[in-house]
Amino acid sequence: MSAQNADPGEIAKFDRLAARWWDPQGESRPLHELNPARLRYVAERCALRGRRVLDVGCGGGLLSEALAREGAEVVGIDLAPELIEVARLHLLESGVQVDYRQITAEALAEQEPASFDAITCMEMLEHVPDPGAVIAAMARLLKPGGQLFLSTLNRTPQSFAAAIVGAEYLLRLLPRGTHSYRSFIRPAELSAALRDEGLVLKDVSGLHYLPFLGRAWVGPGTAVNYLAWAGKP
Repeated sequence: MSAQNADPGEIAKFDRLAARWWDPQGESRPLHELNPARLRYVAERCALRGRRVLDVGCGGGLLSEALAREGAEVVGIDLAPELIEVARLHLLESGVQVDYRQITAEALAEQEPASFDAITCMEMLEHVPDPGAVIAAMARLLKPGGQLFLSTLNRTPQSFAAAIVGAEYLLRLLPRGTHSYRSFIRPAELSAALRDEGLVLKDVSGLHYLPFLGRAWVGPGTAVNYLAWAGKP
């Protein structure tokens, strides 16, 4: 697993959520409520219809299916086998087409360099040992002129209070241990990693969430969760 830039404990943790991934009232409820805001952020900045799009860390396919409904040709990749199986099974219900694969971004970059018009990677970088290696692989996977969309958690006292103390312990929106604070990524660190791979950062915006209202939106303020948009020249 270390050669695959993956933590077996992280993979097992998400596999345990697979059975209820598509239950909007289950453990993945926050992802269901964040998904429309994430999709809107991407769709407003990238024409999706007819484009080949890669969803890295696709989980059970929430964003992958949403991208496919917008007309994109979607490949979704993840290392959690139970989640990939759930994602494939859900296609029978939804009727959309997504090519799900159990593979790392690094391995896919060796097989299909410069083959995607856009890449999404949402709430995944903070769960791998070396996020820089994933960013490097995604840069290789993008076609010239391709667009990269990321979301992750900032490493601040506010994110510790909201994402760990609040979401995992007080409100119990997420299973305990879902996040590790030391793995959160500051926008400046993400910007440097993108720049190192020749990608141009175009935007950083806050991703805000009110669980009591089931409402998520994009706006100023990146202290907790944020989205980033970068392009490949």
